[in-house]
Amino acid sequence: MRLLALPILCALFASVVTAESSEPKPNSDISEKGSTDVPEPTIFNGIEVPPLPEIAGGAFDSTVKDGYWFVKHHSPYCPHCLKIAPIWQTLYEFYLTSKPVPAGSSEDSASTSLNTFPAYYNFHFGSLDCSAFGDACGEHDVKNWPTFILYKDGKEVKRMSGPVRAEAMKALSDFVEDTLETIRPGSRPIGGPELPKAGAKGSSDLQAPASAPPKGSKKGSKGKSMSPSISTDVSQTKTKSPAHRATPVKKKPAKPASTPNPLGASVPFTAESFQNSVTMTQDPWLIKFYAPWCGHCQGMAPNWIQLAKEMKGRLNIGEVNCDVETRLCKDVRVRGYPSILFFRGGERVEYDGLRGLGDFVSYANKAIDVGDGVRDVDAEEFEELEESEEVIFVYFYDHATTSEDFAALERLTLSLIGHAKLVKTKDQALVDRFKITTWPRMLVSRDGRPTYYTGLTPQEMRDFRRVLHWMQSVWLPIVPELTATNSREIMNGKLVVLGILTRERPDEFLMAKKEIKSAALEWMDRQTAAFQRERQELRDAKQLRIEEAEDRNDQRALRAAKSIRINMDQSQQKEVGFAWVDGVFWERWIRTTYGIEVAKDGEKVIINDEDNRRYWDTTISGNFIMPSRTSILETIGKVVHSPPKIKAKTTVSSFEKLFFDIRGAISGHPFLSIGIFAGIVLGAMTWGRGRIRKSRGGFFKLDEKDGLLGGNSNGKVD
Repeated sequence: MRLLALPILCALFASVVTAESSEPKPNSDISEKGSTDVPEPTIFNGIEVPPLPEIAGGAFDSTVKDGYWFVKHHSPYCPHCLKIAPIWQTLYEFYLTSKPVPAGSSEDSASTSLNTFPAYYNFHFGSLDCSAFGDACGEHDVKNWPTFILYKDGKEVKRMSGPVRAEAMKALSDFVEDTLETIRPGSRPIGGPELPKAGAKGSSDLQAPASAPPKGSKKGSKGKSMSPSISTDVSQTKTKSPAHRATPVKKKPAKPASTPNPLGASVPFTAESFQNSVTMTQDPWLIKFYAPWCGHCQGMAPNWIQLAKEMKGRLNIGEVNCDVETRLCKDVRVRGYPSILFFRGGERVEYDGLRGLGDFVSYANKAIDVGDGVRDVDAEEFEELEESEEVIFVYFYDHATTSEDFAALERLTLSLIGHAKLVKTKDQALVDRFKITTWPRMLVSRDGRPTYYTGLTPQEMRDFRRVLHWMQSVWLPIVPELTATNSREIMNGKLVVLGILTRERPDEFLMAKKEIKSAALEWMDRQTAAFQRERQELRDAKQLRIEEAEDRNDQRALRAAKSIRINMDQSQQKEVGFAWVDGVFWERWIRTTYGIEVAKDGEKVIINDEDNRRYWDTTISGNFIMPSRTSILETIGKVVHSPPKIKAKTTVSSFEKLFFDIRGAISGHPFLSIGIFAGIVLGAMTWGRGRIRKSRGGFFKLDEKDGLLGGNSNGKVD
């Protein structure tokens, strides 16, 4: 195992106390376990910078136990780590050579003066190789690389992680600046320092335009340019008194400042604590509402406890006992136990997925991204996102887009958790790719195929419910996997081409999915072409009526022709969807419903009509529908024909089929059904009244001669 030595640390501490020597000395705890392959020092601003400390796993706790340590947890095999390495190295060199307080002489050495960055702030940089010291990274719950964690006296304060972006240098610097300002308030420049470019060898090579330093400055020569510090740079451009500066007013952070879920436990809430910690803050919370006597709640409890552990330091997890906090659960409108809701401030969304640990963790990981807001991407980042996401909503904006537009966009993020990604962009390459001509504009990209939101006006773009309704209609992938969570959304109201596949044969599985997706894309192209053709035919018919009325000079007919609306309502024809299902995992349901055993029969395709409880599993020639583009496309056209040209099979018994047929007839002809039902009720009432009269056998009068009282009211007889 190869370790890098940690020179200079002891020298820095020794120089602060004794100021006797600037010669770096290796850390004894690390060098005893490390190798002799020590990195060479670098030069920044003309100052020799010791190698960035590579901390050994066994000495990690003892190294970071004093002061602040900002540590990069990485792997030499991680592409993102390799990409951010020069940024991290330059940031380290920039801060280590900076002087917190402007010195009277530029010849003060960074290692021999108390006016050094490590001594003034007791703030240090370091790196930990997770491929070499996996146990150490595991102890600090590092699950992806690179992860940057700030430690104070050996305890984690906060962390940041995620993909490397163009503004990584600025993001890391802001992270450091926030901490330095809390250590020594008023010591940091307003707006942050001017940062060098990655790989630069001095502060003269800035990311932002800046005045060039005097030429000919060398190490050891007098003048402030040879050893520029953060405070000196800012003082020349922004203020005359850098040493005594008011604490800058910072913007409200997008993420909570404190580390979420620091204990890795589910927090029990009362009504008061719920309001203070959840609804009155912007902190994201995943909360379970339960009752102790509920069997489902008891069965879910171990997974919830483990979820809290998995989300330690990443997402807040909580719970509410509705037997105790009845008023709170009523206000939240809990309809059953357990109910799981994700909160961000006053907004919330209900989790409706499965209750396994893996399902919880998957949802929580996607919910964490919500705290970052809607991510701004360029063409390169969008292409990377397409490799991992099947469905991406894209919001195009320009310089005229208002804060009201962005606020309406942010409201959509909660509802998209677990369904699709939402990003925004103004990148010209993406504008050209998707042919955007108006702003703001929204579309969804599914496997690179765009579908546009039809609303164009500002009011339509800000209509939260309308936009969300459109999103819900297109947020499924082109060929999604059928699960217990999305089955109703996929199957109801549609004819669904369902591929019954198995992952046990990987090559066949991938080929079958590719064929089904190819069939789906071609069918969508056919439907789009048919839609456009039908619309053009209706427009041509309208134009002929107008021209005919103009030729006859018939103003009444002309007005009637112009008032004709082109109605493209496609509700008369059922929508066709595509999906696939794991035939091994759902083996019992597939066998009992469709009579197919994928382990024996191989991969098959059926076309399901859930509303009418019927399906088709053969082509017009009587062969099974196979997972191939040709077999699927030639069968769909025969099935969507009215009536279908292929005989369907039923998924229910004859009695159930009769019931569904009656229900379908009623829903298809509601007014006729109401009339028939009213007639049946009226006829039954009439028949019933006749039966009641006959059962009584007529009636008689009490004062009749043969009556019980005779003919006289007093009962006497002459």
